[in-house]
Amino acid sequence: MTALFALATSLLWGLADFGGGLLTRRAPALTVVVVSQSIAAAVLGAIVVATGGWSEAGPRLWFAVAAGLVGPVALFSFYKALALGPMGVVSPLATLSVAVPVSVGLVLGERPGLVQVAGIAVGVIGVVLAGGPQLRGAPVQRQAVLLTLVAALGFGTVFVLITEASTTVTGLFLALFVQRVTNVATGGAALYLAVRRGAAALPEGGLARSSLPAYGFVGLADVAANGTYAVAAQHGPVTVAAVLASLYPVVTALAARGFLRERLRAVQAAGAGLALVGTLLLATG
Repeated sequence: MTALFALATSLLWGLADFGGGLLTRRAPALTVVVVSQSIAAAVLGAIVVATGGWSEAGPRLWFAVAAGLVGPVALFSFYKALALGPMGVVSPLATLSVAVPVSVGLVLGERPGLVQVAGIAVGVIGVVLAGGPQLRGAPVQRQAVLLTLVAALGFGTVFVLITEASTTVTGLFLALFVQRVTNVATGGAALYLAVRRGAAALPEGGLARSSLPAYGFVGLADVAANGTYAVAAQHGPVTVAAVLASLYPVVTALAARGFLRERLRAVQAAGAGLALVGTLLLATG
């Protein structure tokens, strides 16, 4: 059961990443964040009411609020990076977010094993190769790599905060709801300021009703992935769940390859692969 739900997590996260990146190529990244997270918040609110999740309310929810403040920055950076750079490079680099929980453990007195040290080294080499020099043609845009690393830091921080925000499945739904509501409030404020400065809030021609299912899928797939990961971690070793759930970049890369005919240069593919290997080493260590 652990393997089944963890692989489902990879599938959902991978498709959500692909969908979010694709939508950002047609609409402003902040709009994608606000609309998709609003739909997710509405659905989560209904789940919380149906499950009586409000009974889990307590001081721990402040961690969810903090996650909601960080989340929009991470999502905006990630979707923007997916729109700028090859998804097959950007998505694996974002998995370096697992380094954040490892760093928190170091601060709390934990000591990494040799496998984790190797994972950090391999991951750094992967970052350099994925955004580094090319034998011919243009390299991956530096902005895309920088945005991806910002997103990875944000995702890792959110992971740590959400872990602290709940101890039960019902509490997790409430924490995710609070996080999404804060996401929408923070992202909405940022979008308002951007519009005041002259940026466009909607794609050319406006937000078509036909595109709402795509926005809903991105937001709900992300939420569902959190749920399946929680189930996977509860029914088996967390390390196994983390490793299998970390395979979601493969889904994003395959989707980009199949739908966008995206091709990677050898050095980009090597760097992306090393970043993914480094992530798996960190998770298993």
